[in-house]
Amino acid sequence: MFSRKHRRPKTPELLKAWDALDEGDVPGALRQLRQGTDDLPLGEVALVVARAAEAAGFEDLHQAAGALAARPGKARALYDFGYACIERGVPHLAIPALREALDQAPESVPVLRELVSAYEREGRHREATDLLAARASALTDWPDRYLLVFNALMSGDLGLARRQHALLSDPDDDMWLPTQARQRRMLERATSAEPVSPLDGGDLRGWQYVIGGTVLGSLSPYGFDAGMAGRYAWLQDSHDQCLRGLLRLQAILDAAGVRPTSVSLLPDRSSRILGLAAAEVLQLPAEPFVPHREDTVVVAYDLNEVAVGDQGPDVIGGLFERAPGQVLHEHASNWTDPPVVTADSVALLHQSATAPWAGQLRADDDGNVERGAPDDRPEREIAADILAADATPDEGDGRSPADPVEALTDFAAAVRGSWLRGDRAGLTSSGPVASSRFL
Repeated sequence: MFSRKHRRPKTPELLKAWDALDEGDVPGALRQLRQGTDDLPLGEVALVVARAAEAAGFEDLHQAAGALAARPGKARALYDFGYACIERGVPHLAIPALREALDQAPESVPVLRELVSAYEREGRHREATDLLAARASALTDWPDRYLLVFNALMSGDLGLARRQHALLSDPDDDMWLPTQARQRRMLERATSAEPVSPLDGGDLRGWQYVIGGTVLGSLSPYGFDAGMAGRYAWLQDSHDQCLRGLLRLQAILDAAGVRPTSVSLLPDRSSRILGLAAAEVLQLPAEPFVPHREDTVVVAYDLNEVAVGDQGPDVIGGLFERAPGQVLHEHASNWTDPPVVTADSVALLHQSATAPWAGQLRADDDGNVERGAPDDRPEREIAADILAADATPDEGDGRSPADPVEALTDFAAAVRGSWLRGDRAGLTSSGPVASSRFL
């Protein structure tokens, strides 16, 4: 299709990726392309991607990138490259090409939809919203106006979402009915949360609930005004934090009028430790998890950790449609890599967390940082340490707003009518984050 023998990119950022490919480091080359690619020459980007795709055995992307490298201004080549990038899991590389293709063919619905898809997969919901809103008068209802409502919600624009939802007709194709129902539940959750939650750019708890139906138990007292808005970045968890999370779970259940009769223990070690402690806090019997048990609290330490366990696929599959009165509580939920199933209650949101009983980082006497040995004691002994911990709130950095338990219980009481309803397929949290991944 084209010869690369004597062709090398000229842009410094792309030359670094090219050098990585010279060393056989395809992942390293792709990391070089992860940031700042929106303004790089598309022909040179395609040159690098073609070589990386060939090395990875992605023939479709190799062919599409080769065609774009040969004719970087052709609309069809731009579209094909963008489509292949999305299919191969690198949507950030698709965005500049699809934007250029849409500029050349502004009436093209397929290009519009692929660009929206790329924005969504990158968590760039505001850009997807602006793109669709600019064409609102010409949108078909399904899927395009639906996508406008969805992305408006995901970017925190409740007013626009409501206005466009009011214009949305019922779908002709039954395949859209579950999607319609899910979007309606999101809007219903917003209505229930509004009396006690501002649903503004700083309202992490409110938007966490609107988007996924999750009641967030605690807000991080660090870095609120630096864009974290209640999320943790890197966290070395503690027994104290675990106890605080369980006490807040208890407060949520009481305020929402939920009366479980048992705690269900998931099979992974971290969840079993926390579940045993939860049973004592809630004064309920602990039983092994079975998918259809009613009126039970299923306790997970980290659902992503649950998913990679030996029984992970079966356990996660059993949590999508929950039995009446079944509540899924996750202690540490990853907001940059959300689990495939959404918890009803989450103690905290983190980017990276290490459980208290896992090997944590510590400084030795010489100031060198090393990872300590994991705590291999029996699960019940570690659970007892959680119960004996200090649940006093962390004072934090002094610049984050207070998060009293009364605010949480007021929230849980207000949303009790819309909580624990519908499917729990995972959705990325909306909210204010100083990152193009979410803004």
